[in-house]
Amino acid sequence: MIIETASAALLQCGIDVCNLGMVPTPVIFRESRKYGAGIIVTSSHNPLEWNGLKFILNGRGINEEELNFLTNDQDTSKSIIGLETKIESNYIDEAANLIGKVADSPKVVVDVGGGAARHVAPALLKKIGCQVKTINENLEQCSRGPDPTSDDLKDLISNSKGAIGFAFDLDGDRLVVVKDGKKLSPDITLGLGVAKALELGYKKFVLSIDSSVSVEKFIIKKGGEVQRSKVGEANVIDLMLKTKSQAGGEGSSGGFILPEFNFCRDGILTSGLIASMLETNIFEDVLKFMERYHQVRDKIKIESNLHDKTLEKLQEKMSKKFGEIITMDGIKAIIDENSWALVRKSNTEDIIRISAESDNIEKAKTIAQQVRDLVKQSYDQVK
Repeated sequence: MIIETASAALLQCGIDVCNLGMVPTPVIFRESRKYGAGIIVTSSHNPLEWNGLKFILNGRGINEEELNFLTNDQDTSKSIIGLETKIESNYIDEAANLIGKVADSPKVVVDVGGGAARHVAPALLKKIGCQVKTINENLEQCSRGPDPTSDDLKDLISNSKGAIGFAFDLDGDRLVVVKDGKKLSPDITLGLGVAKALELGYKKFVLSIDSSVSVEKFIIKKGGEVQRSKVGEANVIDLMLKTKSQAGGEGSSGGFILPEFNFCRDGILTSGLIASMLETNIFEDVLKFMERYHQVRDKIKIESNLHDKTLEKLQEKMSKKFGEIITMDGIKAIIDENSWALVRKSNTEDIIRISAESDNIEKAKTIAQQVRDLVKQSYDQVK
């Protein structure tokens, strides 16, 4: 229904529509480079009732300023009706050419969660030389939720003994890795993508402010440089373009971005890049380096109309308790070189999110609890 409505609105304005059918988000981003613009109908990593539109301009997602322009009434010509044609993408071949053939035919289990990656991800991994088994192909019989970063992925864990496991969200931009019967943190997905970019010779990276400090430390250790952006794919891309950075992404969403190929989180490309490292020392080096760090993510239910007042009070309290505070996006406290906490309001829900990290799991839990208590105190003062 949404696809047909969006298509009709474009055709009515004299705009030609090239229809890719059901394909993952990264495929549409890649294809839109040829056409200048794109629209994706997707619920992404959310339940189906969140279906909506993602807008693409010049190969990248639109920013807040462009969204404000887009949502105002536009004076468009309606004298000519556009034409709709069905098209196909060369994404698989283009991604395979970038990745190259992988060594020793590694075994890979792909969990598409009943989403749009079900044909593209297995086909790409097979093309580069992996032995591929696919699970949860159909949404009706799917054993997990739409977001692999929050799901326990029991089915993938049980099916990936002796193999690496890749779990995608419904539109294929998020990726979570399972290894040796263990679900790895989404920040490790970003770290593995970054490691491949470093191997390719890239040195300039942008990471969202909530991404693991371990990724930043790994980049610096390898001679690279890092800049931090606000949370959100569009914000990461904006800073990449402004600083001419070569790679980066968001740890919390398991989203690695390689701008030379796609101006979006591309879980499908990332799975191929990771597969190409499976038989190398780089893969194990990244895991050893990053598994020493632990993230704790939490949320508190607070009415959205009280978010700003709560955060104002909270900033005073966090400044007194932790000292160094960054307010680029929410409130981030730098506790020491290995530990931090971040509090951000949700733009869509009546919740405030809390993230904490440290190289000691108990310390990370303690920090998260301390910040949670401060948020509650701040909320009690303003409600």
